[in-house]
Amino acid sequence: MLVAVVGGGQLGRMLGLAGIPLGLRFRFLDPDPDASAREVGELIVGEYDDEDGLKRLADGADVVTYEFENVPVDAVRALERYAPVLPNPRALEVTQDRLAEKTLFGVVGIPFHAYRPVDSLEELRAAIEEVGTPALLKTRRMGYDGKGQCELFDQSHAAAAWEAIDGAPSILEALVEFDRELSVIAVRDDDGQTRCYPLVENTHREGILRTSVAPAPDVSLDLRTQAERYANAILDELDYVGVLALELFQVGDRLLANEIAPRVHNSGHWSIEGAQTSQFENHLRAVLGFPLGSIAPRGASGMVNLVGSEPDAAPVLEIAGAHLHRYGKAPRPGRKLGHITVIADDAAARDERLTQIVRLVDQTPAEG
Repeated sequence: MLVAVVGGGQLGRMLGLAGIPLGLRFRFLDPDPDASAREVGELIVGEYDDEDGLKRLADGADVVTYEFENVPVDAVRALERYAPVLPNPRALEVTQDRLAEKTLFGVVGIPFHAYRPVDSLEELRAAIEEVGTPALLKTRRMGYDGKGQCELFDQSHAAAAWEAIDGAPSILEALVEFDRELSVIAVRDDDGQTRCYPLVENTHREGILRTSVAPAPDVSLDLRTQAERYANAILDELDYVGVLALELFQVGDRLLANEIAPRVHNSGHWSIEGAQTSQFENHLRAVLGFPLGSIAPRGASGMVNLVGSEPDAAPVLEIAGAHLHRYGKAPRPGRKLGHITVIADDAAARDERLTQIVRLVDQTPAEG
């Protein structure tokens, strides 16, 4: 079977690595001739809205999927003429626009923090009065890993913040005093069956995910139930097929929605070694109509992103339970070059090993 993937980054690469043992073949469309996925399948070099490239991508494919959410929706809809596209284009349309995403949260009854849409400097000033400060101004489209965002502390910052985002249509969000950041990775098949991986605790630095711990510690049954209910509500509302990530803030015993990612997700990388079936394999199972695999953890897991530089392999692999994943990308500041996962029989051993890995990564000189 042939799986066509829009995008050839590290997520596409890991989809390929998960699918090759199943006998699957892969074809990717990406404008970068050095895209990470080039080593696990055929790479078509072209823009995402190039009609000829899209047709070549889908030719003979059993299914088309995508590995990031900033794919042109019209291009994805055009692909439906040649092969099934999963997740469906509506999922892309909603998650590409933060205002549409907030609207979806309201429709399915998921709580979220206060916000206001902003289309001008005057509207920004009014939104600051309503939402209060500190607050975060986010472009409605194309923001990720901390990009397209600007923090405001009072009205005097309004003009500078508006200039910083180039006056793009935006939303102003109240900054939440949260206890921690969590995420739930969920998968839904074409029959509507869903499975949710254990809640993951995440830490960020400079807007980029740095570490994940799974299962997240100190998760009550009520908290887990909330997260799974919210994820299932989104999956069902979108008639979604595949893996989806829901990012959450924990505030006391409540969970507030932050963002949706309609794809396999960085905070689910631990599942490659740490779950019975990884998020990547389960995404492929879902979009191809195969039975979903068990999402049960193999123990306690952690993940550290390699951002801007990579440590040597030997000291990483000396750490018990550590697994090094390199993406084959040239180093540059702020770029995700790989990740390290670690597994252990219990949380205490996992945390000790994770601390060693973080120390090693932080001591690695920046490259590029």
